[in-house]
Amino acid sequence: MYSMNKEIDLSVSCYGAVKDLHYDVAILPWGATEPHNYHLPYLTDCIAPKEIAVMAAELALKESGVRCMVMPPISLGSQNPGQIGLSFCIHARYETQFAILTDVVASLRAQGMNKLIIFSGHGGNNFKNMIRDLAFTYPDFLIVQSDWFTILPAKEYFEAVIDDHAGELETSVMMHLHPELVDLSIAGKGESQPFAIAALNDKIGWTPRHWNRATKDTGVGNPEKATAAKGERYVNDLVPVIARLFAEVGKGELY
Repeated sequence: MYSMNKEIDLSVSCYGAVKDLHYDVAILPWGATEPHNYHLPYLTDCIAPKEIAVMAAELALKESGVRCMVMPPISLGSQNPGQIGLSFCIHARYETQFAILTDVVASLRAQGMNKLIIFSGHGGNNFKNMIRDLAFTYPDFLIVQSDWFTILPAKEYFEAVIDDHAGELETSVMMHLHPELVDLSIAGKGESQPFAIAALNDKIGWTPRHWNRATKDTGVGNPEKATAAKGERYVNDLVPVIARLFAEVGKGELY
């Protein structure tokens, strides 16, 4: 499923394929390294946004003439309490993520680029304050954040009421993109425990969930009704929306 278009996918590209081309915007998939129930790979949050970004970049180039470069995914995500005890789950602090983003921006800017879209695949990642800080340091550099899993209303594509992590949505998308990486036969039911404080469940206030107390198999949402067909429909509707973002950011000014 990985694209072999070396002009827009840095994971498979070489300097000879890109050195003479003009790029309008860089796309940075940013995920995490963490368990996804028992049936999805640790790098689900990197694989899905990277694949979707490449498809959207191809469409943006075809329909709008905007050339994007999809960079290799960053696999260092912010985790909840309780996740650090799970085998090979890696927590990246705010300072770590900010340092990485700063270095990426500084490098691209030195090469003459001034637009970056962070295409996040991990719900624990939040780059808004980092983007604000960098807007002061690099006022001529535009940074946009987009979370692929929040753009389309999930209820129009999937049946699960609770579907927050490694559930029907993510599983369906991965079954479409990389079926060889999904083993639904060993999936847990993704049962989760809500807060004892009702106001937190009602989102009147917020605090991170303690993952070992909130989940039984690291998942939140039952993946049993996931299908590749559902994932394909969702991705096919999502890609043009993302391509629009890529194209408009690539060829337009902020104001």
